[in-house]
Parts: sequence; C-alpha cells; structure tokens
Amino acid sequence: MTVERRLRILRCRSEAQEMSTEVRVAFATSDMKHVDQHFGAAEAFAIYAIGQDAASLVEVIQFGQLGMDGNEDKLAAKIEALQGCIAVYCQAIGASAVNQLRPHGIQPVKVTPGTPLAMAICSLQTEMREGPSAWLARAIENQTPGRAGRFDAMEAEGWSE
Repeated sequence: MTVERRLRILRCRSEAQEMSTEVRVAFATSDMKHVDQHFGAAEAFAIYAIGQDAASLVEVIQFGQLGMDGNEDKLAAKIEALQGCIAVYCQAIGASAVNQLRPHGIQPVKVTPGTPLAMAICSLQTEMREGPSAWLARAIENQTPGRAGRFDAMEAEGWSE
C-alpha cells in the first residue's frame, strides 16, 4: 500500500508566524470537509498547520480505497505519510494502529463520525489558547525542545531589571 497522490502547499511565513507555536495535525477524510474515515481505511488525510489564531491546509495525502480487512501492511505507509504530525483525527482506530502511531509521537484522536474539520480545528485552537491538555502540551514541547528552558539561559547570563 503506497501513497496514490500527494499535494503539498508551499507557504511564505512572516517573522511573527515563525515565532508562533504551530502544530501539524492530520484529519482522516474523504471529502476534505469532515472527519469521516476509519484510520486504517482512510482514503485521504488533510494535514493542517494549526496555531492559536490561524490554520492553513498544508498537505493532502490520498490513498486508494481500502476496506477494513485487518491487513496491517497498509498501516506502515499511512504512518510514514503522517511524519511531522502531532495528531491524527479519525472516526475510529484499532488498537494495533494506536500502538504503531504512539512511538512516532502521533496522538490518535477519535471523534464523532462526520465532525466538521473546521469544528475540530477551532476546538484545538481554543485548547491551545486556554491551556493545552497533557498530550498537546507534550507534543508542543517535543516540537520545540529548547523552548521550556529559554528563560533559564537568560537567568544564567545574570539578567537583571
């Protein structure tokens, strides 16, 4: 099982955007509007770059139609395609897929079938602004490993007011 088509959207980012925290999140979708696919049988993933105040589509990865046949060989290509994502939203996911995603730092998020992507993105942005859950805070920290200790370095330099 391999990727059938892949569309990457190139973006120019301002300095302010470079400084903001932004995460990549995938959505299992067939229509690019709703989370309506089981992870293992997903026909496509829409990948968004999501910050506290903005979100933009950065990539669409399309696979052929797949059944939920229990064949785990198809999972490797999907997991590989999601590298760089912190989460994948889907309507369902098997335990084996969850166990394969976690070592790659990808959090599976199960949502109600038909959840609009816009609603899931808005919910994630609200969580980012109001204080992320444990998994989201951990994912953000893993993307910017030196960020948590940035003030320690300033203090070590003898910073004073």
